[in-house]
Amino acid sequence: MVKIGILGVGTVGESVAKILEENGDIIEARAGKKIVVKKGVVKNLSKKREVSIPLSDDPMDVIDDPEIDIVVELMGGVEEPYALVKKALGNGKAVVTANKALLAYHRYELQELAGDIPFMYEASTAGGIPVIGALRTGLSANHIESIQGIMNGTCNYMLTKMINEGAKYDEILKEAQALGYAEADPTFDVGGFDAAHKLLILASIAYGIDAKPEDILIEGIENITQTDVAFAKEFGYAIKLLGIAKKVGKGVELRVHATMIPEASMIAKVDGVMNAVTVVGDRVGETMYYGPGAGGDATASAVIADIVDIVRGNQGPMLGYKKGLESGLQLLPKEEIVTQYYLRMDVSDKTGVLATITSTLGKFGISIESMLQEPTNDAGRATLLFTTHKTQESKMQEAIEALEALDVLEGSIAMMRIEK
Repeated sequence: MVKIGILGVGTVGESVAKILEENGDIIEARAGKKIVVKKGVVKNLSKKREVSIPLSDDPMDVIDDPEIDIVVELMGGVEEPYALVKKALGNGKAVVTANKALLAYHRYELQELAGDIPFMYEASTAGGIPVIGALRTGLSANHIESIQGIMNGTCNYMLTKMINEGAKYDEILKEAQALGYAEADPTFDVGGFDAAHKLLILASIAYGIDAKPEDILIEGIENITQTDVAFAKEFGYAIKLLGIAKKVGKGVELRVHATMIPEASMIAKVDGVMNAVTVVGDRVGETMYYGPGAGGDATASAVIADIVDIVRGNQGPMLGYKKGLESGLQLLPKEEIVTQYYLRMDVSDKTGVLATITSTLGKFGISIESMLQEPTNDAGRATLLFTTHKTQESKMQEAIEALEALDVLEGSIAMMRIEK
């Protein structure tokens, strides 16, 4: 028998306990041993939980219990779970976590601390989709060329509604909050930070890149309008919040932002709260992993898969490498990213404005691929929409600053990146 302790018996923790009880026979058959929850830890013992396991409000009741073999960390947060997980590893206990923020900041320290002690985290990225296992094991023969992922269901739900139903950002955000997809303060989701944490975990497995969220480009979906949606449709694009990791020479681009992608691409067809990750390997080509990115049962499914792997004894090294990965790859500075861009700007509707804008862009070596002019309710104003050919991020930022200093510009410029 294998005994586990759960730190944090919330939505996912309750599901873990229930599934281990209700599907216990099939799980035991697959793991080779019976797996039971000996104890769960909660902050508030007076709050009713839909579980039959013993509960405590002291994490050390799990950490220091010599009978508990595996500690499952489902608390959320960064520093408190980090301290507790360190103690669990110090006591020789295997660890399973679904905590993406913990790993975004401390995955390399935890790998060092874990050593040969099993440490698993499939549920930390894309919920019930086994993309961690795919990168660590299924694609181990490949150099990974790129990863693109829809890794936040809240943003994907909102963008799907904006594209398919013409919903406005503010309206659909309220709906997402009412449905429980978005928090009262939605910044972590709509600002791209949740997806960034997940991208960093995948990039560590694929490239051995040790970066923190502060080191990479992170933007959200807050500034997307129906004008942008209409332009995307006109030119055959869908808009998705993507986490992108891409090998470029001896560098790796890591970025999260709203992205225009061709409507015909596989990932463009992923709608609603679903997640999807495409991985391009140098031998296998493009593979895609699709499924629910959140939810109690889906995430618990990934947690229990990790527990079963540990019980079977085939968990492998934490970040997928038995020895150090001497890839020579470095995080590419944000300013050196090269891609195509979409620009939206309000301008004075008068002769010579377009020439002034194209001339200004030309000073930074930026050429226009396509352009539309949208009518506005203001007779003296026009909305111009551009896509550019590939250019460097630093050049685009300099060009935007120069454009916004022009007298013909009305307000600030909205920008979105394009991936083909």
